[in-house]
Amino acid sequence: MGKHTKILFTDLDGTLLNDQKEVTAGNQAAIDRALEQGHKIVVTTGRPLASGVHIAERIGLTREGCYVIAFNGGQIYDPFHKKTIYGKTISTEVAKPLFQEALNRGLHVQSYSDTSVLAMEDRPELHYYIDRSTISYEIVPDVDAAFPFDPYKILLVGLDNRPDLEKYQRECVDPLKGTVRSFFSTEYYLEVAPEGVSKGFAVKWMCDHLGIPLENSVAAGDAPNDVEMLQAAYVGAVMCNAYEGMAEYGNYVTERDNNHDGVAEIIERFLLKKGDE
Repeated sequence: MGKHTKILFTDLDGTLLNDQKEVTAGNQAAIDRALEQGHKIVVTTGRPLASGVHIAERIGLTREGCYVIAFNGGQIYDPFHKKTIYGKTISTEVAKPLFQEALNRGLHVQSYSDTSVLAMEDRPELHYYIDRSTISYEIVPDVDAAFPFDPYKILLVGLDNRPDLEKYQRECVDPLKGTVRSFFSTEYYLEVAPEGVSKGFAVKWMCDHLGIPLENSVAAGDAPNDVEMLQAAYVGAVMCNAYEGMAEYGNYVTERDNNHDGVAEIIERFLLKKGDE
């Protein structure tokens, strides 16, 4: 890579996407310009790969120089060459008891196939998630069917029972430190991921993989699952519409929000420097 090649890691919800889950014309134009100049654009999401790729396709981010980091860093995909270039999973021996324990406690828990969300019960929490994620779902008969392969993550959704999710986190996931970790990616989503997987790890891995110096990296995010990414990148750009307290984890706060070309502001400021052509 040329020493002028920059790389942007951008979260989707609340960052690159507006509240209608679309990319604004201003953001699209800035992305197109950055790619024309040879920079890299990496969609970085907690969403499953199928959902991340679906959005990347919709917004023209499957060209050369585009990548998708899914499952908060658990899977890294090159959509131009249509191949996974990195993956880290939870073994089913660990995942199945965690899944079962969530069911025992009456919590909504889901896993993933390559194309769908897998759940054992058709609940409002499932539809809350599906409505926001552009991915299909399947109701499976048992826990074995919920794990067609070692999962990249499992997800618990709680709409009005956050203390129950926190209790599950403390009692079921925390004792497995070193194997899995858990964190809230939104107020309602408790993510369970392999130890060592984070958006921050993915930033460093991608820079290394592409031979781009870390000081040429920029991250854009708005939520708690973006913290490690914002800290890992040289420029951590926090959206002005971010969750409360997020600004302290970055070194730049946008003037424009996700509905008004906030990512374009970041690209114009940190990627499209004069002399980059």
